[in-house]
Amino acid sequence: MRILGVDPGTIKFGYGIVDVDSYGAKCVAYGCLEAKRSADIHNRLLTIYRGLEEVVTQWKPDHLAVEEPFVAPQRGAKAGVAVGQAQALALLLAAAGDMEVHRYAPSQVKRAVSDYGAGSKAQVQRMVQMVLGMDTQPMSEDTSDALAVALCHIGHWRAAQRILTA
Repeated sequence: MRILGVDPGTIKFGYGIVDVDSYGAKCVAYGCLEAKRSADIHNRLLTIYRGLEEVVTQWKPDHLAVEEPFVAPQRGAKAGVAVGQAQALALLLAAAGDMEVHRYAPSQVKRAVSDYGAGSKAQVQRMVQMVLGMDTQPMSEDTSDALAVALCHIGHWRAAQRILTA
C-alpha cells in the first residue's frame, strides 16, 4: 500500500509518500510545495494543485491521509477557509486518482505519532524520523506533519484490518 500524507496549506503544503508492507513502513518521498505569499489565493491554489498533481502522477498512491484544518482562534475564520480550500485540492486529486481518503484531526495525528495529543512540532518530527528510519536532518514542519499524517493512517488502517479479520 502506498500512502500520500498531506498537511494542507495555501502557502506551504507538506506531503509525504510512505510505502507499507508486512515488514513495516518506508518513506519514499517527501517535500513541501510552496506558493508565493504575495500571490492571490487562486494563484497560490493553482501552484499547489499543479505541484501535488505531479506528486500523484509520479508516485501513484493508493490512499490519501489528510489532516483536517485546525485554525487557532487568533488566526480567524478566513485562515480556516483557506486551509479548507487547500485540503480540497488533495481531495479532488484523490477522487480523480481513485484513492481511498482518510481524514484525521491534528490531535489524532500527534497522539498516533508521539503518544501525546499535544506534542510539540519538534517531538512529532523526531518521532517521524525514528519510526521511518530517517536521518535526523531538519525538515520543514509541514513535511514532518504530512509524514505524521501518513503514519497515523497506517495505525488506523492496521487496526481496521485486524477487526475485519477477527
